[in-house]
Order: sequence, then structure tokens, then C-alpha cells
Amino acid sequence: MSYGPKEFDVDIPSAARAYDYFLGGAHNFAVDRAFADQVLTIAPSVPQVTRLNRSFLQRAVRFQLDQGIRQFLDLGSGIPTVGNVHEIAQQRVPDARVVYVDYEPVAYKYAKTLLEGNPHATIIQADVRDVAAVLEHPETRALLDFSQPIGLLIVGLLLFIGPQDRPEELVAAYRSQLAPGSYLTISHIADEHADPELRAQVARLVAAYAQANEHVYVRTRDEIGAWFQGLELVEPGVAFLPDWRPDSADEAGDVARPLGYGAVARVPVP
Repeated sequence: MSYGPKEFDVDIPSAARAYDYFLGGAHNFAVDRAFADQVLTIAPSVPQVTRLNRSFLQRAVRFQLDQGIRQFLDLGSGIPTVGNVHEIAQQRVPDARVVYVDYEPVAYKYAKTLLEGNPHATIIQADVRDVAAVLEHPETRALLDFSQPIGLLIVGLLLFIGPQDRPEELVAAYRSQLAPGSYLTISHIADEHADPELRAQVARLVAAYAQANEHVYVRTRDEIGAWFQGLELVEPGVAFLPDWRPDSADEAGDVARPLGYGAVARVPVP
């Protein structure tokens, strides 16, 4: 199977640009906003899920900084709206290094402009399913030292990776390149503990994305947990997004709470 960057087409909605819209970003087009508004009519909880996912990402990055991680590889990073990885990391550690990876051309071009003049952060345009293209990219190798611990972030990405692309093998391929003491962070959509109305919203969401040629795959906690096999899960393990080391109790009562899991795990040190 051949992989490569996505072609630019303003007539087709993009999941990355719709996600930017849900987060209140401005780097989207009329077709993306129309698609996102359609999604909102059938699955009104989507903006809450995106915000819970972004909040989880920020907490996970801060946790890893506390553990001494100083370099991050963010797969499927999307459009870097406010509060993205390099902002969170470099507020605390100015020379923290971040490599974003995305194949969506608007995400890539905007991030390139945003990161211009930042010697410690970059984005590469590549398909994350092509592991070699990501890990051997000159910019990846220039910024990240794979002999040292890395924070590997796979947040809100694997829901777009179907079984035909073997997500468990994809995660394992990246994991195999991580030095001991590295961390793996994953978040994913789920609905197994949602009430009937929320589950119906998820089903309608999946159908809407399929019509836009963006396939979404819903997985269970056990399926997600299997991707961490052999690693040391950080407490509280695979948890609902707002339950993972919350800064406050405010998000715990969010209606979208059961619609996603997140976890962070450490590569064991011999």
C-alpha cells in the first residue's frame, strides 16, 4: 500500500480542519464549517469531546515534563491551535523540542508559518502509517535524539486508522524505536459506557464522516489498553479523558465524559 501526504482540496471537508473549527480555530474553510455544522446537528456532544481531548493532551504533556521529558513526537497533530504541545512544553522548558507530523496540507503549511523562527519545533508533512518516512525524516532526526527518552503522542489519531492498517502493529513499530524511560500517550473515541442517546450520536457521527470519506473507528477500553502491553501504565491507567489526572473536578461531569479514553505509559528501564 502506498502512503503519502494528503492532496489539498478546498471542495472536500477535512477532519483536521473540522477539529480546528470545533476548538474555535480560524484555519478552516466554508466546506469544513458546513460539514462541522452538519455534525453538530446530529452529534452535539462533539465539541465537548474535542475540548476534553485537548485538555487531556495538555495534562499529559505537563506530566511528562515533570518526569524530565524534553522532546516530543506528536503524530497526527492537526492544526496547532492555541495550547498545543510546543506552547505547553516551551512555557516551562524553553528549549524543549517538538516534532509535529501531519499529512493534511493546511495543517502543515500553517504550522510551518507558526513555527518559523522557533529552532526547537517543526512540522513534517508525512503519513503516520509510513513509520520510516516519519522517523527517518531529516527534520525529525535533526531535532529528536532517539537514544534519549521521548514523549510519543498519538492523541485523537488512531480513530482514523482502520483495521486494514493494523493499528496495533503501527503503535508497536513506533514503540520499538523509543528509548527506555520514554512515554507513550494515546487517546481514542469510545462509547461502550455511554447512554443510548450518546451512542446514537456516535453512530451518526461515524456515518457523517464516512460520507465525507473520513472513516472513524470506535474502539473499546480493552482494545485501547492492548496497545500499551509491556509498558508501565501511569495511574489511573486507561481512563475517561477528564478522569486522567484532572486539574479540577469541573470536567468530570461533562456529558461527553464516557466518549473517550486516554492513557500514558512508560517504556520500562532495565
